[in-house]
Amino acid sequence: MPPAPLIEAEGLSRRHGRREVLRGVSFTLAPDQVLGLLGVNGAGKSTLLRILAGVLAPDAGRLRIAGAELGADPRAARTRIGWLPERAPLYPELTVTESLAFAARLRGLGGAAARSAVKRAVERCALGEVRHRLCGNLSRGFAQRAGLAQAIVHEPPVLLLDEPTAGLDPLQAQRFHELLTTLKSGRAIVLSSHQLAEVQAGCDLAAVLHAGVLDAPAPPGDGRALSQRFMALALGSAA
Repeated sequence: MPPAPLIEAEGLSRRHGRREVLRGVSFTLAPDQVLGLLGVNGAGKSTLLRILAGVLAPDAGRLRIAGAELGADPRAARTRIGWLPERAPLYPELTVTESLAFAARLRGLGGAAARSAVKRAVERCALGEVRHRLCGNLSRGFAQRAGLAQAIVHEPPVLLLDEPTAGLDPLQAQRFHELLTTLKSGRAIVLSSHQLAEVQAGCDLAAVLHAGVLDAPAPPGDGRALSQRFMALALGSAA
């Protein structure tokens, strides 16, 4: 029997004024799967991720996160989500360890449990050498790692990443994806990107979002096939 999906999105729609940003977005994602969400700027990727994270409410549709319905039980659903926006939400005046401890407390962890969670997140995200550095003094690469550590400090089954490698150099991006590979087990991960090579190399499934419509997630296949699929939808020539 296949495992139950960790993300179940059904008919998600959202308008900004007169503009329909998302139209009937539906997909499911199982444990141990990474979905690459492709789209040009303005396609609605960030809006969809914010809805999945519980930051925005959809105008229509239903969303279940690890069995909890976001609309009916938002608190339970949000405890099962790790969320990394495009810019890591770090307090510049806190050290990395202090920032993680604060995030752990916000997630309901305290005492020995919080200390253990912070230590584990530092180790998993390879932050040992900067754990006492102020977040405001981190390089872009370390800031993204610290943001990811905050997102996983409470061990959520669902991880949402909005263009996590934007602004990273190729080596930093490679290390970030190596880190994601270690975090994949037992989780459903959605990451948005506009880089075809990134999705092909690091994702089990790819889906193209264009004009608010999401095509069916499918294995990314080879680079040529994914490029043709993306361009066909982005140019509006898909069947």
